[in-house]
Amino acid sequence: MAGMRELSFPSGLSEIADRYDAILCDVWGVIHNGREAFHDACDALAEFRKTGRPVVLITNAPVQARYVERLFEPLGVRRDAYTLIVSSGDATRTEIEKRSPARVWRLTSKDDSERDETLFKDADVTLTAPEDAEFIVAMGLRDQFNDHPEEYRDELRPAAQKGMVMICANPDIQVRVGSRLAWTAGALARIYEEEGGSVIYPGKPHDAIYDLAEHHVARLAGRKIPPDRLLAIGDGPETDVKGAMRRGMDCIYVGTGLSQAVSGRFEADTRDLFERYGVTAAYAMTELRW
Repeated sequence: MAGMRELSFPSGLSEIADRYDAILCDVWGVIHNGREAFHDACDALAEFRKTGRPVVLITNAPVQARYVERLFEPLGVRRDAYTLIVSSGDATRTEIEKRSPARVWRLTSKDDSERDETLFKDADVTLTAPEDAEFIVAMGLRDQFNDHPEEYRDELRPAAQKGMVMICANPDIQVRVGSRLAWTAGALARIYEEEGGSVIYPGKPHDAIYDLAEHHVARLAGRKIPPDRLLAIGDGPETDVKGAMRRGMDCIYVGTGLSQAVSGRFEADTRDLFERYGVTAAYAMTELRW
C-alpha cells in the first residue's frame, strides 16, 4: 500500500524517480529556507522535470501562488525546478468566497498586512474588528518571531465562545526562517480549538489543497495519476508526511526544515520523529538532491 512502504534512505532522488509520474513538493524547508534557495534540491526537481513529468509545488503559504513565486528569484530558486505552484492561500480564497459577502477579522503579521491584502482583493468582504466580524481568517501572528501564540488566547476566546469559524490559511505551527524558528497561523488555530472554536484548514495535511494540486497534475499530465504514482516531498511530519499518508502517496521526508539533520544521527532521529508524531514515510533524506 502506498504511504506504508518500509522507510528507506536513498542517496538521491535519482534512485527512485522512475517509480513516479509526478511530484508534489513542499516549498519552505525543502527548496528554500526563507533566506536562500537550497540549490541541490532545485537541481533535483529540474532533473525530474527533464523527462516531461510535472513538479507541482504545494505550500502552506497563506497567500496566492503568484505571490509565493515572487520570492523565488531573489532567493535563487530555479524556474525550471517546478511546473506550477498550489498554495494554501489559493484554497483559502475559495473558502472566503463561499462565505461572501461577509465581514472578516484578519489575523496577520504587522509587516505583511499589505501583502496579505491580496488574498482578499476583489472578494466581497470587509476587513473589520473582532467584535463586528462574521468569521476569522488567520494568516499569522502579528510578530512571528517575538510573539508567542499563548499571548493570543484571551483575544481568541470570545470569538470561539460566539461560535465564529476560523479559516486557518497556514496550518503549519512553525517554519524555519534562516536559522530561526517562526510561529505561524496553525499555532493560533490550535489554541482556538482548545477554546472550543471551529477551524477550517484549507492547507496540508487536509484535503482541499491536495484536491487542487491533483486536479492540476491531471491537467498537466493529460490523465488522472493514481496515488501510488505520485511522490510527495516535505519537511513537516504533521503536514507533509501526514498529508501524504492520508492521500495514499509515498513521501520523502527531508531534514532541511524544522528538524535540522544532524550528521551521523539522521536515520535514528527520523525514526524517533516519526514515532513521536505517529507518521511514516517511504523515504528520508538529509536534504533533497538528485
